[in-house]
Amino acid sequence: MNLTGGIVLFAVIWFMVFFIVLPIRFQSQDEAGHVVPGTPRGAPHEANIGRKAKITTAVAVVIWAVVAGIILSGVIGIEDLDWFGRLNPR
Repeated sequence: MNLTGGIVLFAVIWFMVFFIVLPIRFQSQDEAGHVVPGTPRGAPHEANIGRKAKITTAVAVVIWAVVAGIILSGVIGIEDLDWFGRLNPR
């Protein structure tokens, strides 16, 4: 895995974790009892995007380190993922 591959892997993991973290502790404006005029009732009362981005980054770094370690150690390689035998034509 080169530098670009590591960056792409981290970005993919970060966004996957971010979409998992976003709905955690979500409270809509309707549930909070304070709907701002011009917004839908299901809009977030307090988004806390900065806090969720920090949590996402911490979790993504740990997951990325594990996945990158597995890839760099050679425990799992591209040959292990070649289920249809397309990499080594006979």
